[in-house]
Amino acid sequence: MHPHLHTQEVQKNCADVVAALDECHARGFIWKVSGNCTEAKYKVNMCLRAQRLERTRKNREDAKEKRAHIEKVWADLDADK
Repeated sequence: MHPHLHTQEVQKNCADVVAALDECHARGFIWKVSGNCTEAKYKVNMCLRAQRLERTRKNREDAKEKRAHIEKVWADLDADK
């Protein structure tokens, strides 16, 4: 499963590969089943993967900053005792 392909974030970063996949799928069922859209699907998957990895990296950095802040607050509270 992948995220929705027509969200603003996906359209901003992966619009060209999503459009190529849509064009391929528009050619019909037999075109898709015979594997003619495999390359376009692979490119969409790689673009979505890159977005997910970037989002994961950013979330991890944010969590580390938040954790450091919480630890600093606790250390300050412990120092006041």
